[in-house]
Amino acid sequence: MKFVLIIFSALLLAGGGAAGGYFFFQNQAVASAGPMDEIAKAREMKKAKNAKEEAKNLQFVKLEPLVLPILDNSGVSQVVTLVVALEVNNDQAAERAEMYAPRLKDAFIQDMYGVLNRKASLQGGVIKVDQLKARLNRVTTKVLGEHQVNDVLLQVVQQKPI
Repeated sequence: MKFVLIIFSALLLAGGGAAGGYFFFQNQAVASAGPMDEIAKAREMKKAKNAKEEAKNLQFVKLEPLVLPILDNSGVSQVVTLVVALEVNNDQAAERAEMYAPRLKDAFIQDMYGVLNRKASLQGGVIKVDQLKARLNRVTTKVLGEHQVNDVLLQVVQQKPI
């Protein structure tokens, strides 16, 4: 009887070990939430805080309206009026943009005069605003320099056929 009890205990232990191993190795690996997650969260919080502080310092410099003709084979077909604002990071950049506003307006007119036609920026008689904005951003960077202006904002784009 003692022998049967020893065999039964051995089988019970072996069965328990086999079942434990089966259930342990069947589970998918789970990533631990260690210090790396905390570091990533801290970086995200710092980025958000910096973005909020930068947003507080943002300023907008409004330029005078631009009036540009759209030329085709028969002459002027439309007149486009643009109201542009520049997004800058701080007071110094705002002062610089205001100081160079006449030069910027001149550069915008020189760059876009005669190119706002069916080939360059019109599609079905309507201006492609994304291409226009990209041109304005390029010209602004050229006049004011890198990292002076975050973005050129188009506040009004008005087309008037003649």
